[in-house]
Amino acid sequence: MSLIPSTKPISFIQDAQLVAELLDALSREQSSLVMADIDAIEDLMKEKSDLLQRINMAAKLRYGDLAVNGFEANESGMLAWLKRQAKPALNQQWLNFQKTLSQAKEMNRLNGILINKHFNRNQQLLNHIQGNAHANHVYGKNGQAQTYAQARGSLTV
Repeated sequence: MSLIPSTKPISFIQDAQLVAELLDALSREQSSLVMADIDAIEDLMKEKSDLLQRINMAAKLRYGDLAVNGFEANESGMLAWLKRQAKPALNQQWLNFQKTLSQAKEMNRLNGILINKHFNRNQQLLNHIQGNAHANHVYGKNGQAQTYAQARGSLTV
């Protein structure tokens, strides 16, 4: 780490605002998943994608600012920069940002579980409609999904 004096201001305020927007979008997505509102979910997909791109760009800019100031262009560099600033309010803002980021990751994980449940239920309904109400899916030796009937072998009478 170089001892170059800080020449460019470093901020994670934009990152925090974007992650808060993402958390809001994930919350709305979760509500839409619970209500099975497919139209709302489709609209949220684009919003989430845009937010994730903007979050990525804000992080890259922050990392660039860290590098210009002689710190590593990563989270370790951010922690070193915060330590050098010795400002408790700034440290608290960073901790709040990290907490919001963790909440967004957890909500995204939970939404993934809800999506998986919808997928499984839809697959069961499709199996029932197609007359495969008792079709159980297992994985074959090659790791590909097979129906239970295929996995048993091809014994014909």
